[in-house]
Amino acid sequence: MKKMKKIGDKAYHYGFQLVAVGALTGLFAGLVVTLYNVLTSYAEDFSRGYYEFFREYPAFIPLLFLALFCGAIVIGGVLRFIPMIRGSGIPQTEGATRGLIRFKWYQVLTGMFAASLFTVFMGLSAGSEGPSIQIGGACGYGTSDLLKRGEMLRRYQITGGACAGLAVAFNAPLTGMAFAFEEAHKRFTPEVFVCSFSSVITAIITRNLLRTAMGLSVGSSFTTFALNAPNMLSYLYILFAAAICGLAGVGFYFLVFRAKKLFAKLTFWMGMGKMTIPFLLGGAFGLITVNVMGGGHELIQSLGSLSEGVEAVFSSPLWATLLIVLVLKFIISIVNMGAGVPCGVFIPMLAVGACLGALLSLLCVKMGMDPAYADAVIMISMAAFFTTVVKAPITAIVMVVELTWSFTFLTPVILGVAVGYLIGDVFRTEPIYDKLLDGILEEQRAKAPLKKLTVKLCVQKGSPADGRAVRDILWPSDALVVGLFRGDKRLVPDGETVLVEGDIVFVHGEASDTEAYTKTLASTVGELLETTLETEGLEETPAAEQSE
Repeated sequence: MKKMKKIGDKAYHYGFQLVAVGALTGLFAGLVVTLYNVLTSYAEDFSRGYYEFFREYPAFIPLLFLALFCGAIVIGGVLRFIPMIRGSGIPQTEGATRGLIRFKWYQVLTGMFAASLFTVFMGLSAGSEGPSIQIGGACGYGTSDLLKRGEMLRRYQITGGACAGLAVAFNAPLTGMAFAFEEAHKRFTPEVFVCSFSSVITAIITRNLLRTAMGLSVGSSFTTFALNAPNMLSYLYILFAAAICGLAGVGFYFLVFRAKKLFAKLTFWMGMGKMTIPFLLGGAFGLITVNVMGGGHELIQSLGSLSEGVEAVFSSPLWATLLIVLVLKFIISIVNMGAGVPCGVFIPMLAVGACLGALLSLLCVKMGMDPAYADAVIMISMAAFFTTVVKAPITAIVMVVELTWSFTFLTPVILGVAVGYLIGDVFRTEPIYDKLLDGILEEQRAKAPLKKLTVKLCVQKGSPADGRAVRDILWPSDALVVGLFRGDKRLVPDGETVLVEGDIVFVHGEASDTEAYTKTLASTVGELLETTLETEGLEETPAAEQSE
């Protein structure tokens, strides 16, 4: 009875600590990410203005391309010094939440803040959502360092900061929390929920207070869509649109990694020269149509109510304009991801799916669908395309419902997302951010090969592992509990096994930096007793069934 009370008291204090550090993380992330999103909004508006000037006075266009060329070299140089800000930053952040990647948080925060803001200012197809996730994660990392928290709590804080960053960028707290479970940790635990919840709520409150003080609107939902629950006949059109978007998502997925291989071969000017391709191409596309510039929030907003708000390209009819915008947005998003431009691709992917959905909705109306369901087809297509590429169906469903504040078409959204997910499975696509993370880890392993080791530890009173089930402990990546001794008794541990003070635990894993690995384990479990390399450990002992 006393032991149960001790564990309960410890859990209470630990839970309170998670709420407190989560709130501090949310405050920090809310301040920084809100400022970042306000500045990117101004930068996008400014870039649209000066691109309009170049369209009106073509004689000055060479100056634009000269500026883009110089800007590309600058960004290429920044990436040589801070490689952790390549791309959207989401894979790096997911790696940090899983204990796979370490970075200097102040470098990543300032580097991604400035570099991604610069790409938006230059008129590229660049969103703020992906960088907001990495900036928020860096805020969580920094808060942990400043508070001198252990490795386990640091990973929770990075998670809280990352989902707070996404929530602030979209003004969608539920989407941010869904991202924490489905993408960051790929599991649900009370600790992840508590830390992400406190971070997101604090960040959203901070965002709304700051924007109100600045005289800015606090809402950012898509308000132009008239969403009606489709009838049963319309489900056939939804299945058709979701299937086409799923196939397009598969093509997008494979083309991204083909582009990455091609850009990896471009090494001129010490690798900085390859940045000139997405910059110059993005500038050219921006001159063709304003709809390609920025992340795509305004583009998606203009697609509502039968796409009457879309700005025509070369006085083309609506279907031709949508096709041109779709092709250009599709190409430049692939090029940006392939080259590793430090900019967001989260909402550009949504914009591609929505634009394709707008085209398909026009086709479906021609085929006999009631025009009242056109907007629903667009939203469902957006969710299906996103799900095929990212493989995050719950996040897609929650995001669409939260951004439209309409629950009337929840069932068809689930249907469309399921179709997109299944098509991805048929073509054996992996979650794109996980695949990108694997590429980053391969680069790290090429520089520092992994070593197999088994670590013997003693569970100490008050440690994060004391009184917790094996599956609920944030172990280092690929760590397995392969042995457990409780007094003179040898136990076969599994995910349900609760560790208690005095237990002798054997943990097997791989690491390039064995010293940092053992320190992480010691900070989680307690006293470090022994470390053995390669096959000297207890490999014959059954491994624990745990998720991480």
